[in-house]
Amino acid sequence: MSLRERTHLFFEIAGPEDRASHYFDIFMIALILSNVVAIILETVNAVNTIFGSFFYWFELFSVIIFTLEYVLRVWSCLDDPLGRYKNTVTGRLRYMISPMAVIDLVAFLPFYLTAFFGIDLRILRLVRLLRLMKLTRYSPALSIIGSVMVSQHRALTAAFFVMLMALLFSSSIIFALEHEVQPEKFSSIPSAMWWGMATLTTVGYGDVAPMTPLGQFFGIITMIIGIGMFALPTGVIATGFANEVDKLNFVVNWKLVSSVPLFKGLDVTEIAEVVSLLTPNTVPPNYAVIKLGEKAEGMFFIVSGQLEVELTKQSITLERGEFFGEMGVLDDSPRTATIVSLTECKLLELKAEDLQHLMDTHAHIRETVEEVMEQRRTTLDADFIKD
Repeated sequence: MSLRERTHLFFEIAGPEDRASHYFDIFMIALILSNVVAIILETVNAVNTIFGSFFYWFELFSVIIFTLEYVLRVWSCLDDPLGRYKNTVTGRLRYMISPMAVIDLVAFLPFYLTAFFGIDLRILRLVRLLRLMKLTRYSPALSIIGSVMVSQHRALTAAFFVMLMALLFSSSIIFALEHEVQPEKFSSIPSAMWWGMATLTTVGYGDVAPMTPLGQFFGIITMIIGIGMFALPTGVIATGFANEVDKLNFVVNWKLVSSVPLFKGLDVTEIAEVVSLLTPNTVPPNYAVIKLGEKAEGMFFIVSGQLEVELTKQSITLERGEFFGEMGVLDDSPRTATIVSLTECKLLELKAEDLQHLMDTHAHIRETVEEVMEQRRTTLDADFIKD
């Protein structure tokens, strides 16, 4: 693998499994948040007087990091696995106008405009707050926001169009009702839009208010309509978030299920079925997942971590890819041992009725589970005899 390919993997593809990439993401999140705090504190004269030099050098350090990251991303974008930026020149230009690349550029561009071109506009300093948008690169949770906006853009566009119509109609009507009484406040429809927006959003600043009975009555109606109008985009965004979270959870669970050896032979449809049945769970170290003598309500698959089966005369260590808890479920008997996590563990829980369903529909799962059960019965019997 070439240096450019490794660079692209480091920035664009590698996740928590790659420690260097994971720590870099954490560093960038901390740097971006620190920049935002610094930008805010710079506007406080007392603080800026004392720490102005520190803010400057911190800004310089941040700009160097953001610039290097941007240059390396542009340089390595040719190795995009989807082949979107193959051409050396046009491919890089196409990458540079992509939304995330533009955000990366805006993160440090104001500094150079100020330093080399003598532009010292306040707006350019405030543009640095757009660095917050870089967090979508490093935080899966924040990236959901962009996905929601893209997936729900038609519904959001329709909702905002309805809101715009409501604003235009309410402003026009209140202008007709109040213009003669308050010509200075309702001098035109555009000036009446301030009242329309404040009323539709139910903010009601009170600086502009209708005085005629008809105007006040119409104001009441506008407030009621506004509650419904501004609930539209809220509902659309909430639905979009729920859908995106479901998709993300499905992908995560899919990866977990496909990593369990017992499910390796399943096709796409069958894995989707298993995903719908399993419940992900993370337990801390020294946590008793199963206790001796308790009722068996499900079995568990180990995605990561180690657990220990505490027997009378010996102990058995269970690791990634193994499963446990099936004996009590299939025999409808109490738990025969206590199983404690040695490290933090990611587990997938399968309820008793779902296990029976999988064994009835997939012969190789039944065979594997029964084979492991028989081996564990032999181990338990030997332990009992020793005791």
